[in-house]
Amino acid sequence: MSVAAGLQEVWRQRRFRRLLSVKLLSQTGDGIVQVGVASFALFSPERQPDAWAIAGVLAIMMLPFSVLGPFVSVVIDRWDRRRTVMTADVIRMALSVALAAFVLASGRSALFLAPIMVTALVVLSLERFQVATLLSGLPHTIDKDEFLAANTALPLVGPLGVMIGAAVAAAIRLTVGAAWSPVVADACIFSLGAGCFLFSAAVMRGFAPRSLGPGRIEVHRLNETFRDLAAAARHLGQRKPALLGLLLVAAQRTVFGFISVAVILLFRNYFHARDDIPGAIGDLALWALATGAGFVLASAVNPVLARRFGLRVTVVAALALSALFQAAPGSFFIPPALVVASFLIGLWAQCVKMNCDTLIQAHVADEFKGRVLVLYDIAFNTPMVIAGVIAALLLPDDGRSRAAFLGCAVLYLALAAVFAGLSRRIGTARFSQGTESLTGKTGPTPVGAGGPLGREEGRQAGPPPVGEGAGPGSVGEGAVGNVALPDVAVGNAAVAEEAGEI
Repeated sequence: MSVAAGLQEVWRQRRFRRLLSVKLLSQTGDGIVQVGVASFALFSPERQPDAWAIAGVLAIMMLPFSVLGPFVSVVIDRWDRRRTVMTADVIRMALSVALAAFVLASGRSALFLAPIMVTALVVLSLERFQVATLLSGLPHTIDKDEFLAANTALPLVGPLGVMIGAAVAAAIRLTVGAAWSPVVADACIFSLGAGCFLFSAAVMRGFAPRSLGPGRIEVHRLNETFRDLAAAARHLGQRKPALLGLLLVAAQRTVFGFISVAVILLFRNYFHARDDIPGAIGDLALWALATGAGFVLASAVNPVLARRFGLRVTVVAALALSALFQAAPGSFFIPPALVVASFLIGLWAQCVKMNCDTLIQAHVADEFKGRVLVLYDIAFNTPMVIAGVIAALLLPDDGRSRAAFLGCAVLYLALAAVFAGLSRRIGTARFSQGTESLTGKTGPTPVGAGGPLGREEGRQAGPPPVGEGAGPGSVGEGAVGNVALPDVAVGNAAVAEEAGEI
């Protein structure tokens, strides 16, 4: 089956198209809010940021969910995922309206910086929680052999949404900021983000209750969270391809994050004067759009490479090419060279992530998927904070350090060598699991993949809820302490049987 045919097949799944629409709207709003936060915190004429300022923004945006994520991940595997996503979107809509009000009241005063950043971190943390919930519901919208085709479309929609949101928000910042004031521009940006979140919730409402899982609901007590997380960690440890993919993404993102901080400093403090805010925003927007364009192109390139060479070889080649393009032109301190490098590195970095996404989806059982995907999200985002701290310790305020840029090229090459060695021990066949829709080959059945439960939107997933409409134990009900919460039944025999496959 050709790549185009594989994408066409998965596109015929109506619930998959709806899931894609929700993700596009959600990440468009996320891109808008990110630009709004950056505009307020990093692109003020009164403040010239250094690496520590960028690291602080990254920490505020990413660390809270990274700390709480493993605990709230249990919700994904126990509560109706449709209701969870809708609730998150409504909350983010309300908080984005609050951000607009804070910005208007602040007049760009530093006194309002703390409440604005705290509110923004909740909005962006909920977005990461929502993405993990959507990915957990993915197996309920596709057939068991369509993981790679689906993971080709999802990474396309995510960056595309962020690109659209960031481009629109940057245009608002430049035009409205020049015509009125930066304060009014930032308020408009946050208001537009609120509209995207509201629209996303409306589209999500089109899913039938519990059609995205979890399939089986049982009574669960909140004080069992640590046991559940330990079980998910053990499950991930038994799925060697998924674990290696998670670790690789974390290492790659550390290198990618370091370069991103350095480039932001170059465009903000080296190529432009302190008061040249429009010039710095314009160049950084071009750099970000080039990176996003690389992400989008990866959705066309990666399936071809994975079909021809397999997942393992594709990942090794992508890391090696990242090293090459980081060395040249990525280490030339010329704006056009950095923009070209961002496109090329973005392309191959996204190819790596798409294949790692496939490993997670194909090898992790559905009853563990929510918790594992939150761990995967932490592995994807926390390294950006670590990279910001490393950059603050090693880089000058203008970001100009050729040794650091070339060192990142060496690190990419080292990752390629380590991954090649470790993945070879597992075997190519296991790394090809879930790619049958594009390769035409029959492989082992992906863990926990039962395909879409019927083609109609209204068809329910799994048996009726336990105790539905009858007080404690019904879906969505719960409280702190010993009050019962919904659970996903985990059969020890089934887990042991699946563990023996590796």
